[in-house]
Amino acid sequence: MHRFLLSAICLSLLAVGANAQVVSPPPVPYPGPTAAEQNPLTNLPIQRLGPEDLISLSVYDSPEFSRTVRVATNGTIRLPMLKAPVQVQGLLPDEAATAVSDALKKEQLLVDPFVTVSVSEYHSRPVNVAGAVKNPVIFQAIGNVTLLDALSRAGGLADTAGPTIIVTRPNGSTDTQSVQRIPTKTLLAGTEPELNLKLTGGEEIRVPTMENIIVQGNVSKPGVYPVLDPLSLNTVTNAIAQAQGLAQYASHKAFIYRVDDQGVRHTIPVPLWDILQRRKPDMILQARDTLYIPDSPPRRIAQNTINSVTGVAGSAAVATIYVLK
Repeated sequence: MHRFLLSAICLSLLAVGANAQVVSPPPVPYPGPTAAEQNPLTNLPIQRLGPEDLISLSVYDSPEFSRTVRVATNGTIRLPMLKAPVQVQGLLPDEAATAVSDALKKEQLLVDPFVTVSVSEYHSRPVNVAGAVKNPVIFQAIGNVTLLDALSRAGGLADTAGPTIIVTRPNGSTDTQSVQRIPTKTLLAGTEPELNLKLTGGEEIRVPTMENIIVQGNVSKPGVYPVLDPLSLNTVTNAIAQAQGLAQYASHKAFIYRVDDQGVRHTIPVPLWDILQRRKPDMILQARDTLYIPDSPPRRIAQNTINSVTGVAGSAAVATIYVLK
């Protein structure tokens, strides 16, 4: 009896199992290729797109729309069968993917496209480093780039680099540009970190060559001397000191020859004796000025007279005569 009941129960369970339907879990949809899958060689940081950038666009299960395309100069990209271009300038890659997806849906080409965008090359962020650097260079400001990074990419400053670095950069959405002068020594010293500007592209970094002042005439060592930093140190007395002092027959008056922007040469009298005696303030020299200290004929005649009378070859051993011219 028990054996009969057990057999009946087994048969019933088999019948139920035969009629039952096995329910499988729904398949998980493939989300489409990731940015790394699209271009495994690309390891660029995510930045906003601009003209001339090269992007890799992938539309899942629609190879006719998947391609590599360069952003046009007006900031748009064109896809086959799309009537209008898609504006992507200023968008992050994910935002550009959304814009392409919306365009495909708007023109009823796809119902719910899955679009991914990755950047293959950045070309919209050029930084130009020129002037007194060892290797002038143009590169793309990708990632966190600073002014010191740019100078390093250019091989560092040349020996002829001047006391300031000029940074020209776009001024927002306007067509004008802002110009900033960075003192070289302070930047390299790192005492003012805010001078190490962050570069985002579009900047032009120019390192002017060191400008000079010419000292001629009756000085111990006439020659060409660099402009001092700060510029307030470029005075008549400092220029004479660079030339190792006045010569024996130097006049008590001097002249500054200065050429203006129109190429006109101006002569500026210098009351040298009064400046040396601190009766008048020192005068500031500009780059490319020529400081000329003429000869003093009365002093030379007086010295020659002393030499002929005394028979002494050197006036310093006999007397010092000051004759104002």
